[in-house]
Amino acid sequence: MRFCAIADGKPLRTFPGLAPALAFAVVAAISGCQSKNGASEVLDPAAIAVPASQAGATTAAPAQLTASSAATAPKGNLTLGTGSTKIVMLLPLSAPGSAGENGRKMYDAARLAMADLGDKLVTLTIEDTRGDSGYAKDLAVKAITSGGVKVVIGPAELAAAQHLAKLSGTQRPPVLALADNFAGGPGVYSVRLSEADSAAAGAAAVASKGAKKFVLLVPAGANAGAVEARVANALSIYGATLAVTLPYSASDAAKVVSDMGSLVEAPDAVVVASGDGSPVAVLSALKAKGIPGKAVSLIGTERWLERPIDPLYEGAYIATLDQSETGPIADRFKATYNYQPDVNVAYAYDMVALSAGIASSVGPNGFSKQVLENASGFRGSTGLF
Repeated sequence: MRFCAIADGKPLRTFPGLAPALAFAVVAAISGCQSKNGASEVLDPAAIAVPASQAGATTAAPAQLTASSAATAPKGNLTLGTGSTKIVMLLPLSAPGSAGENGRKMYDAARLAMADLGDKLVTLTIEDTRGDSGYAKDLAVKAITSGGVKVVIGPAELAAAQHLAKLSGTQRPPVLALADNFAGGPGVYSVRLSEADSAAAGAAAVASKGAKKFVLLVPAGANAGAVEARVANALSIYGATLAVTLPYSASDAAKVVSDMGSLVEAPDAVVVASGDGSPVAVLSALKAKGIPGKAVSLIGTERWLERPIDPLYEGAYIATLDQSETGPIADRFKATYNYQPDVNVAYAYDMVALSAGIASSVGPNGFSKQVLENASGFRGSTGLF
């Protein structure tokens, strides 16, 4: 993970040692053992509704590792490897637009990881969600209740991941969700860097330098609580506190910033989450009050970087993925597939590599809460898990 300050639209400096364990957001206990008695012990019966079209799904022969442009979706289910640990990976291979392009990149990454690490350790079945959240949820439920799958990688559809996080069950394999900006849930791990992760890591890094009093400005909505909880927890490690959390909308940003002045005296840092919107309205109001400045640091999130860098970003600290970590994988990937990998490639490769590593060191039944949340973690191309 990289923690950088923005100046003139470019990273000003980086602090490579500030990489907390980010990826697995966990809410409740799960079991790493498979159910042997029936699907009702894996999920509540009401959740087990597999479409008739899936009843006769077939598995293709093992795919060969050949150069690809990631332009076309493979046909049918694909099986890679011959190991005893069964894994299902759900990708939007035939989805239109960028979702499908990302799915096909992740498919190539999975093939590379299997060739590198997992071919004799796991059997990986890759299924096409078509970018349809409902269909992705059905495929995931089928995999969870199959009785043989040890871990599910994906889905990448946010609504499907959120649905899975709401399901209850006494025994089921873990899900390593690839959905962006997913908060995680019981037995459903969020593996991508979320805004809550980025905000918490940025706040923690500034707190580690001595800042004690923080303010959080966060878009009003369902995700506000998750961001607040993560930031407050990260600060507590360094003896710092979140003095106040102020939800805002684009229309009342100036008022919220004005209210901040009357609620908190002399904060050391202000954290600004942006959600799906732009942070510019809040940043403009903060700049009018001299923030950032010598006395007050400004902390942004990786979601700021989804938009063109605005001059108002100058002086802000943002915790995001360190692209240099993906170097060794990126070189092999480009040599194999003749195109440049991106963060989607890195996440998919890491999840297959993690699964192969657990299968190798612990065995097929090693996908437990204790193993996945081991304090030693797993160092992947996207950072420390």
